Amino acid sequence: MKLHSALLLLGAILSGCGSRSVEVTSEQSLTPNQIAAKIQAAKARQPNIIMIVVDDLGWADVGYNQTTDLFETPTIDKLATQSMRFDQAYAGAANCAPSRAVLMSGQYGPRTGVYTVSPSARGNAKTRKLVPIKNTRGLTHGIVTLGETLKSAGYATGSFGKWHLGPDPDTQGFDVNVGGSHQGMTLRYFSPYNLPNIEDGPKGEYLTNRLTAEVIDWVKASKDSPFFAYIPYYTVHTPFQAPADKIQKYLDKGITNKGQATYAAMVELMDTNVGRILATLEEQNLAENTLVIFTSDNGGYRMSSFPNALRAGKGSYYEGGLRVPLLMRWPNKITPGLNETPVVNADFYPTLMNLAQAPKPDQVLDGQDLSAVLLADQTIRSRDLFWHFPVYLQAHHAPTDQGQDPLFRTRPGSSILSGDWKLIHYFENNEFELYNIENDLSEKVNLAAKMPAKVQELKAKLDAWRVETGADIPTELNPEFDPVVNQQLIDKVLSQAKAH
Repeated sequence: MKLHSALLLLGAILSGCGSRSVEVTSEQSLTPNQIAAKIQAAKARQPNIIMIVVDDLGWADVGYNQTTDLFETPTIDKLATQSMRFDQAYAGAANCAPSRAVLMSGQYGPRTGVYTVSPSARGNAKTRKLVPIKNTRGLTHGIVTLGETLKSAGYATGSFGKWHLGPDPDTQGFDVNVGGSHQGMTLRYFSPYNLPNIEDGPKGEYLTNRLTAEVIDWVKASKDSPFFAYIPYYTVHTPFQAPADKIQKYLDKGITNKGQATYAAMVELMDTNVGRILATLEEQNLAENTLVIFTSDNGGYRMSSFPNALRAGKGSYYEGGLRVPLLMRWPNKITPGLNETPVVNADFYPTLMNLAQAPKPDQVLDGQDLSAVLLADQTIRSRDLFWHFPVYLQAHHAPTDQGQDPLFRTRPGSSILSGDWKLIHYFENNEFELYNIENDLSEKVNLAAKMPAKVQELKAKLDAWRVETGADIPTELNPEFDPVVNQQLIDKVLSQAKAH
């Protein structure tokens, strides 16, 4: 049911982020004053915050979202029963650096210029019709990060793993940095790691185990003050590497592709390490006042071994590239259960800022404060989510990528999710794809030609958002583009895929 308009005003006051208005609905008949009281009671003592961001973990790559038993994630599955589980949670972008930039800045990509992992001109030059927008590598120091905002509220801050937004997060709001830099992946999961800002361990030490040990030691040392542990694991990003016995376990389960069996082993090892962190919270009597967030930075690579209802994967602006698992646990504060509010990782910033009682930075925040959702069981309905990708990202594995065409996971474009509707606007040929996500989760039926009025309605919203955020749209033609070669290569890949 719709609440009184005063609740809308309350949401705006709580978020303080200048976002467009949203409609908040509730299954409970709570007054605005009751909602405010619940939030204030929860904030009486600043919560510790554990934010676990797994790299390239797909929405369907956890046990509670699987239709088979191929993935073994008992810790995460148990956490899901203790958490508010968001089934429609989205990354701010479909690959690593831009998604992390949205999370840490609270801003959509056009405001920071972080669109991809440099460079922006990816793929065969003869197949790119436009000159892409130049990418910004990392967040500038003019942007106040989430770490800086929480630090200003008295939090101890530590980053453990992949940063990817600058040379060292200790210059961007973190007291401690273990293993974070501009580097977007490790070349070795077994020591020696050859990673900046982390000393190699004993030969053969596994990186995920090591980062977890660093987190545990830091939490124990920091427990006398509120703390923010940001844990962006390098796993389960490539290269796929895991102990031989774990790999064999998944080969024995029937996964015939060794690389994909290794991926499943990495997922299990990640789950085990999440369990170590949660056990530490219990042992140190910290669980009661610690908000635990578990999510992924973007969708995972689509793999033939694992069933997945979503189209495409990492790098794509279909659901498989954007929709991610999201669990949020705070015992006796957050009621466990499914919440169908569409959320995006830009929402973490204003939400944690509010819960930590931190001052708002002097910058636009595009996310929505979810405090009322988490602490008073509200549901945000009428809010549009946006993505902008004015660059190219070449195919990863054409037979399974499920992109618009087999040469690219994504060509330059923007997209909007408005209710059940998603519109994708491709810039090269001013093309549109329209999907009803409620009825067509796999995005198989493009309704753009049949529903021109809906296309125009969503395009108008998308146009207004691009103007508001200063989104750069590529218009310069690429002199190297060869339409004949482009089509020949498309035909060749499709022919090879059909033959197999």
